Amino acid sequence: MILGVGTDLANIDRIQGTLDRFGDRFRNRVFTETEQRKAERRRDVAGTYAKRWAAKEACSKALGTGLRMGISWKDMAVSNLPTGQPVMHVTGWAAERLREMTPEGYTAIIHVTLTDDHPWAQAFVVIEARPDDEATPTLTYPGAARM
Repeated sequence: MILGVGTDLANIDRIQGTLDRFGDRFRNRVFTETEQRKAERRRDVAGTYAKRWAAKEACSKALGTGLRMGISWKDMAVSNLPTGQPVMHVTGWAAERLREMTPEGYTAIIHVTLTDDHPWAQAFVVIEARPDDEATPTLTYPGAARM
C-alpha cells in the first residue's frame, strides 16, 4: 500500500547561488557529512546538492508534513548503493513520523529517484508499506525501515 508520495523541482543555479553566498553554513545546516562528501567529489557539485535538496523536500511531502512539525533537513539523507541507486534514510523526527504512519504488521519502504537537466533537479519519493508476511527474508530493500 502507498503511504505517501512527494515530488520537488529545484533550480541548480539557485542552489549554486546559495552555495556561493553561504558556503559551509548552508552545507552544514542542510546536508549530512555523507551527502557533502558525495557532492564535493562530483564534477557538478551544485547539481548534486540540488538533487539531494529536492529529495529532502519530496520526502517531507511524502511524510505528509513538509518541512515543519519538527523535521530537520538532516533527518532525511540520501546516499547511493554501489550500483548508483539513491537511497533515502530517515532519522529523528522524520523516522518517528514514518513509524506513526506505518500500520502495525507492515514494513515501510522509501523509494527515491533523482534526475537533473540543467538548470533543473527533480526528485520523486514514494513511501510504501508492505505486509510483514509478504517480505522475503533473504531480500533487503533500499530504504527499508522495519516498523
